[in-house]
Amino acid sequence: MTDSEGPDQGSSARSTGLAALRGDCARMVPHWVAPPATAPRPVPPSRIHRIVVPPGSARLLDAMSDYGD
Repeated sequence: MTDSEGPDQGSSARSTGLAALRGDCARMVPHWVAPPATAPRPVPPSRIHRIVVPPGSARLLDAMSDYGD
């Protein structure tokens, strides 16, 4: 997590712990830039086909208050 280049100076010289980890992460933030998330475009109903729900699954969902009632 800390600088691994150069000769090993022993564990007493290495900074460890949460503060060191947070500092390492803060220095890496510019390397982790992600593009902004885009919302998925809606799919027209004409493109949705061949969806098959087994009868047992349909009955199970129909019996659930969140979906069927």
